[in-house]
This record gives sequence, structure tokens and C-alpha cells, in this order.
Amino acid sequence: QVQLVESGGGLVQAGGSLRLSCVASGRTFSSYAMGWFRQAPGTEREFVATITWSGHTYYADSVKGRFTISRDNAKSTVYLQMNSLKPEDMAIYYCAAGRKLPLSSRGSYDYWGQGTKVTVSS
Repeated sequence: QVQLVESGGGLVQAGGSLRLSCVASGRTFSSYAMGWFRQAPGTEREFVATITWSGHTYYADSVKGRFTISRDNAKSTVYLQMNSLKPEDMAIYYCAAGRKLPLSSRGSYDYWGQGTKVTVSS
């Protein structure tokens, strides 16, 4: 069992930056791929970024070059650095842990956090 708690969301102006954090409980954090997904009102939850247990990273095209995912296994924490934020990035961001493929699929993740809200003003 893995419990995930996100933090770091908030209100930011377009062009600004935010850093999201997700702390995991449990001893097996390092064996999971960790992903970030987001969901805007009226839309489906979509893939943002993921990082494998070995540190390989993958991004949605919409955030490539602006967002950076990283992990600190010693702290059981995964981060999402978001730069050059746009109004279309506004959503609730969810952290997830999983071990299945493909890593861009919601169904590949077994554990989810409650989400943190990101608001981007234009």
C-alpha cells in the first residue's frame, strides 16, 4: 500500500512557475514509477509526466520543455517543476504510483493522491 500526498499548488500569473511535491508513504517508493496527471473542469484526467524507478523521464508534448519531473528516493518524494505556465495548464494535478506499462496511461497506476489545484491567471 502506498499513500500519496501532493502539495505546492496555488495561484500564479501566466509565465510564472510553481513546484509541486508528492510525498509517498511505504518502503517501496523506489520500485514505483511516479507520474503526474492533471484534470481540468469538464475534461478527462490526462498524462503530464512520469519518472521511472531508474530515473528515465517522459513528458506530454504540451509540457515538454517547460515542466521537469524529478524524484528523491531518500525522501520518498517526486517533484514537478512547472515553468512558463499558461492558462491552459490550470487544473488539479494528481500524483500517482504504478508499475505497469504504458506509463502514460492512467490504468497503469495503482495509487493516487488527492490532488493539488493549480490556477494560472492571464
